[in-house]
Amino acid sequence: MAQVLEFRLPDLGEGLTEAEIVRWLVEVGDVVAVDQPVVEVETAKAMVDVPCPYAGVVTARFGEEGSELPVGSPLITVAVGAPASDPDSDAGTEGSGNVLVGYGTTEAPARRRRVRREQQVPVPVNGRSAAPEVVEGPVPVISPLVRRLARENGLDLRELTGSGPDGLILRADVEYALRAAASPGRPAPALAPETTVASPATASPTPAGTRVPLKGVRGAVADKLSRSRSEIPDATCWVDADATELMRARAAMNGAGGPKISLIALLARICTVALARFPELNSTVDTAAREIVRLDAVHLGFAAQTERGLVVPVVKDAHARDAESLSAEFARLTEAARTGILTPAELTGGTFTLNNYGVFGVDGSTPIINHPEAAMLGVGRIIPKPWVHEGELAVRQVVQLSLTFDHRVCDGGTAGGFLRYVADCVEQPAVLLRTL
Repeated sequence: MAQVLEFRLPDLGEGLTEAEIVRWLVEVGDVVAVDQPVVEVETAKAMVDVPCPYAGVVTARFGEEGSELPVGSPLITVAVGAPASDPDSDAGTEGSGNVLVGYGTTEAPARRRRVRREQQVPVPVNGRSAAPEVVEGPVPVISPLVRRLARENGLDLRELTGSGPDGLILRADVEYALRAAASPGRPAPALAPETTVASPATASPTPAGTRVPLKGVRGAVADKLSRSRSEIPDATCWVDADATELMRARAAMNGAGGPKISLIALLARICTVALARFPELNSTVDTAAREIVRLDAVHLGFAAQTERGLVVPVVKDAHARDAESLSAEFARLTEAARTGILTPAELTGGTFTLNNYGVFGVDGSTPIINHPEAAMLGVGRIIPKPWVHEGELAVRQVVQLSLTFDHRVCDGGTAGGFLRYVADCVEQPAVLLRTL
């Protein structure tokens, strides 16, 4: 007799609590092997393939392409041949222990799972319907983000009714309770999400137009930018710099043969040297402990525009790389961003961000800090402009540099010193030789 095992959307790590189904890789009736990818999902950070830990026949799929599922929601059910009660059953029943590409575990699956209630789904066996089996699967847990939202607003989660799988309390449930509590005469707890909060007489009219859901990468960017603006007291300073000598130096390096050096790699090299002189800007603020944490390594993020929105890949240990290594890593991460194959690890852990918005044909901007970092350097387009050079008016390659910084980690003198040093290196690349 076959046994039905339900595979749920696993914990994706990095604080991710939901994912959008992009493309199903299997159909009902397909035979799957252990660790075979069954669905492609897009999280707020990357596109990933989800492998199934069971081997057998797919008996059901849950969720249409384009729909969002919270962590813990059923993905597929698989009919396998060995009984679940047999502790010595093979990998086809017990599973591999891997729940997501890049998120494998060496812990035995039996120790990570708990028996859940019987699924009332008949399984076809030799053309007949067999009785459903007791299946195993991860028990849904309330995400840390939901707990924090409730705690900060004084809500008792025990008094709320969850709308997720098995009564799981979702962020939408907490937000609904908060809206209900704000309405005169309406209690907050135990309200179903479908209940109308405001009556038609008091509701504000909604203008006609096209609604675009804030989800996936775009939703994550919106949340992070909003958090940055609300939590970080930022300030911006800027300066124009003559980049003529930097452009000449790059042309000379590329003319000497070997791998090509990109402009952003040279700017990154300048940033890492500047951060060594002004370490205050390579830091983060621990608000709970009321401490500034100055970081030892420079993991340099850079803004990359893709079809799915803005992402910030991270060059790990940028301080330890030369211009050639930086060029190669920027190229690799940029291509991965464009094709949607960046991993969550490649999109997290940044300590400072370089934003080259000059590629969009603009001169200046006031960048929003990539929370929880403390600063971001913005680089505008490099174009010919009138410039006083060695006492004479000349046409030079000019660029505007802007630095947005967290005023909690340093004062304007430090921020200005950092930006001036960057500008000096752009104008006189030989300044870098003093630190190499």
